[in-house]
Amino acid sequence: MVICTILARYVKEVNKIKHRNWQIMFALCLLFLSAAFYLLHYWIFRDAHHIFVFLVEDIAFVFIEVLLVSLIIHRIISYKERQSQLEKLKMIIGVFFSEMGTKLLLHISSLDSNLDKMKNELMINYKWSNQHFINAKKAIKEHNYQLDLKSEDLYQLKTFILEKRHHLIRILENPILLEHECFTDLLQAVLHLAEELGARDELHNLPDTDFSHLVNDIGRIYILLTLEWLDYMFYLKGNYPYIYDFSLRINPFDQNHSPVIKK
Repeated sequence: MVICTILARYVKEVNKIKHRNWQIMFALCLLFLSAAFYLLHYWIFRDAHHIFVFLVEDIAFVFIEVLLVSLIIHRIISYKERQSQLEKLKMIIGVFFSEMGTKLLLHISSLDSNLDKMKNELMINYKWSNQHFINAKKAIKEHNYQLDLKSEDLYQLKTFILEKRHHLIRILENPILLEHECFTDLLQAVLHLAEELGARDELHNLPDTDFSHLVNDIGRIYILLTLEWLDYMFYLKGNYPYIYDFSLRINPFDQNHSPVIKK
């Protein structure tokens, strides 16, 4: 085993050296070709003055070219790439809510006995402005939730989350999630709850300390999930009105929600 490891490291170092040598040889070839063409120019026209004039002029422009490429063009390209990654990230978040996020939020919020005190803050409609979303997020962070759980609720959560566990793992494998720490924290919290519930064969007659631990885990998901849901709704409002319209009709905080258009 040790010999295989040593051989693998040796091969890796050899490949690095070969790659470095190839770069050096390529650079030397380019310098050689440049010098050869300058010599060819002098051999044909016998005008060293002309060669040095344009050589100095080209070298002077190199600094401007570096400025354009490194500071301006590179930033524009980086901005476009970042916007593209954020768009893909929002698509992933949309799939999460479509697959399980909205249903999970609906189930947990129905267990919050203090939800009536702030339900109006989450009744999103077409007239909501940016400030409405900011106020709603602030209200969620200050909300004193009271989750009234029973053993049956834990069984339902366990069944639902374990069924979707493979979906969560597939989402976490996407490197784009590095751009969104809050969403990653949410997924980790859900997977942690899945591990906690999955490790318990029996959820009846749990000790109070263990039951309180599970309630805290669910409460953590509740807050993170609601904040992420508000961010996603804000994104839909500005980019995809037709998905926003559907999401309003299935608002998990609206007891009378229905996907059916009645008006």
